[in-house]
Amino acid sequence: MKLQVELGGGSHTIEIGRFQARLAFAIDGAAVAADAVEVAPGIYSILIANQSYEVRVEPFAGNLRIAVGEREFAASVRDPRKRGRNRAGSASSEGRQTITAPMPGRVVRVLVASGDEVAAGQGIVVVEAMKMQNEVRSPKQGKVEHLVVSEGQAINAGDTIAVIF
Repeated sequence: MKLQVELGGGSHTIEIGRFQARLAFAIDGAAVAADAVEVAPGIYSILIANQSYEVRVEPFAGNLRIAVGEREFAASVRDPRKRGRNRAGSASSEGRQTITAPMPGRVVRVLVASGDEVAAGQGIVVVEAMKMQNEVRSPKQGKVEHLVVSEGQAINAGDTIAVIF
């Protein structure tokens, strides 16, 4: 997977792949040996050259806020595969938004209730699929108009989870 990342005033090309059981990275064409594990939603443990880093990533103002130790960075990530979808994305954040399940699984936590105000990128539910937990987030700021699922419920890919207005 190849991504364009704008970080610290510069643009970088990041390539991510797998080599045996490890992730393989290249930043601007230079290979980087690293191990990376998501230890909690938005929190990563990264090992580079026997140095361990805890990295926190969260949505912020339409981009990402990345914290590494005491340092904080603003980043923008562009995935060329999603380029066509993102062009129409600004219009799709208007009005009522239906949030659907990205994969089949089981709802293990409901993080909001009907009537709650939510921020863009805020978690709505946590879905467990193949023994991994994935947080489904709100695509926009708004109010939870209708919450369709409950904890313990099995869902299929494409099932409606909530409606945000």
